[in-house]
Amino acid sequence: MYGYSPYDEYNTYYRNSPLPNTCTNMAIAYINGDRNHPNLKGIVYFLSVPGGTDVSVSVQGLPNYKPATQTTQPIGPFGFHIHSVGCCDIGDPNNPFTCASGHWNPDNQPHGNHAGDFPVLFSNHGICKMSFFTDRFKPKDIIGLSVIIHENPDDYRSQPSGNSGKRIACGLIKNLC
Repeated sequence: MYGYSPYDEYNTYYRNSPLPNTCTNMAIAYINGDRNHPNLKGIVYFLSVPGGTDVSVSVQGLPNYKPATQTTQPIGPFGFHIHSVGCCDIGDPNNPFTCASGHWNPDNQPHGNHAGDFPVLFSNHGICKMSFFTDRFKPKDIIGLSVIIHENPDDYRSQPSGNSGKRIACGLIKNLC
């Protein structure tokens, strides 16, 4: 628009240089739901770009939205975070994926402002596609950690983890090699 592309730097970077050492420039996580959400599947790509990382998410099988009541939290939009341990064992089906531990927070920032906090996932008939940029890490920094989808939205305030509720899906972050 108006003779300027906001992607000039991005396009120049990728046209002029193949992705050297893809093992550290790109990571991937395959998302799988817990026993109560067996059809919840997805993929997250982490691509190193100038100044940070592009994160692209594609998920299907998310539960239908249910508004909050006086006694229950809403179901969706869904909290979405990097967790500090690369473990997606379901374990206790009533409290799955606890082996992934808490949110990844390498700089000890308050919740809502740390590297493992991502935007919530909004579902349309169980499907979510989202992309965003972060300058908090590069893919090589997160290989071996987990991504978790929570049943409730993140409030970005409650400490230490945003009150996102039960973990319903998990994916191990791996390199592409």
